Amino acid sequence: MDEWVQIDPQPLKLKGQMQHGTLLRAMGNRVVVAMSGGVDSSVAAALLQEEGYDVVGITLRLWPDEEEGHTHPCCLSEGVKDAQAVALRLGIPHYVLNMEEPFLEHVVDYFCDEYARGRTPNPCLACNRVLKFHLLLMKVMALGASHLVTGHYCRVISSPGGFRLLRGVDEAKDQSYFLYALGQQEMAHVLFPVGALTKAEVRRYARRRGLPVADKGESQDICFVSGDYRTFVSKRLSFAPGPMVDTGGGVVGEHSGVALFTVGQRRGLGIGGGPVRYVVRLEPDDCRVVVGDEVELYSSRLRANNLCWTGTAPDKTMDVLVRVRHLARLAPATVTPAGSGVMVEFALSQRAVAPGQAVVFYAADNGGEEVLGGGTIDRVGV
Repeated sequence: MDEWVQIDPQPLKLKGQMQHGTLLRAMGNRVVVAMSGGVDSSVAAALLQEEGYDVVGITLRLWPDEEEGHTHPCCLSEGVKDAQAVALRLGIPHYVLNMEEPFLEHVVDYFCDEYARGRTPNPCLACNRVLKFHLLLMKVMALGASHLVTGHYCRVISSPGGFRLLRGVDEAKDQSYFLYALGQQEMAHVLFPVGALTKAEVRRYARRRGLPVADKGESQDICFVSGDYRTFVSKRLSFAPGPMVDTGGGVVGEHSGVALFTVGQRRGLGIGGGPVRYVVRLEPDDCRVVVGDEVELYSSRLRANNLCWTGTAPDKTMDVLVRVRHLARLAPATVTPAGSGVMVEFALSQRAVAPGQAVVFYAADNGGEEVLGGGTIDRVGV
């Protein structure tokens, strides 16, 4: 099911195919593209238009313009204006959908609450899982469109056993880690056209099509935070000070709030002199920040809950490759069902594994090409 896109005089083959996109012609060919105003989603819209689909652009309004200190264009009016400019260039309709309230509840409040619990959240996971591939996908289906399209660097292919989620072709841009929560129902109605391209190919195509965002810069990781997350969280939460202790329980200093620290942090601990120390654990119930040597950052086990599987959940121990953070090196491990969660055992201990982050499982038998599922890291070293 390979597709071709004319970029240069030589055709550029989309590596790994345009997923299951050719099925659209049998189902109706209207697709809705979530256009952030960046180059990736803009190229996604242009690619599908070139394939002959009826493309509609939607930009999510996630954050009020008047919010002080927030200048990231995907949330503010600059992103809307860029998306509108691209839509005008392509000659497609474009709409703005206000999702400020669910974004505040499911992403921003979650982000702050997790830090208050001594955990390290990943707001992009929450945004994708709840806003884009649940709330927005439902609205897309209500519009009579067959698929939601985004600019994520990953791929969905169809197979006799169902839909499969694969890593993006560009290893440096792969975003499959953020999309492990996609199940069969969601994958049947999503398309990721740029997942089969490299970033360089995406930019080259954007220039060929004359898209006004062809050379627009990359977006930052947390779209609603400008600068240090601690400043953002401090405006929304109050913190209790407490002791900073070593792994033996000895007090080595004081801290101003557990939420202001993350596992693996080395700078800003306020305990000068002596050997270099890192945050190795946070204990919010006792209002303690635990520090130690770098070797104490390594863990061989974790427990994860809030699991999602792209296919059938495993009923016994299986060998997998895992990531405990975005673009981390794939690590061999075993996953064993344990009640409502799983136990993960690493072949080699992993550094700075943080509760609240996601652990994502990749198939071991194909070099980690396919995403099997994932969950939220609940406890480390258990």
